[in-house]
Amino acid sequence: MAAPRVGAGTRLERRKAQTRRKLLDAARAMLAEGTAHQASIQNITDAADVGFGSFYNHFATKTELFEAAVDDVLEEMGELLDRLGRAQPDPAARFAQSVRLTGRLARRRPQVAQIMVRHGVSYLDSDRGLAPRALRDITAAVAAGRFTTPNPKLALAATAGSLLGALHLSCTDPNMDDDTLYDQLAEQLLRMLGLPPAEAHRLATAPLPDISEHD
Repeated sequence: MAAPRVGAGTRLERRKAQTRRKLLDAARAMLAEGTAHQASIQNITDAADVGFGSFYNHFATKTELFEAAVDDVLEEMGELLDRLGRAQPDPAARFAQSVRLTGRLARRRPQVAQIMVRHGVSYLDSDRGLAPRALRDITAAVAAGRFTTPNPKLALAATAGSLLGALHLSCTDPNMDDDTLYDQLAEQLLRMLGLPPAEAHRLATAPLPDISEHD
């Protein structure tokens, strides 16, 4: 009797994962460039350097692919912020740190910044990515008596709109392309959420984790 083929399934899964990754990367580039709407599936598979037929092994439509690509960007950022904020027990401080780091990380990743600006609001009610993590921290800060906002979801909407607006300014106005923009934003958001001015300033100017390895 022939010996079983060791690792064949694993190799197949690796190839499938690589093809999916190539499709997502091509979709991310198109989303950032603003060319996703007019792209055909042939355009996408050509950009990804994969066979046309392989597209349908992963996605039913190009809309499904582009939605997955935005989700991929936001979840990637969310997981990174979770890792960087793991040692921070205060939810208000974690919220401020996440706002400041999101701006800094996005500034260093122009593709991510463009995708967030163009498509981030549509994912405000997603259960993945940045929104649920921000809502988690806002809700925890309210429960801990750190924030006084009566409506965490409305606070989330205000936070998302403000952050995406700041990212847009960073992308379009050279005078606003500065990390301190996000410190100022975090301070304003903290005050809106109920922290006293001095405490908001302290949290918005506290030392941040080193993000150089994530640039």
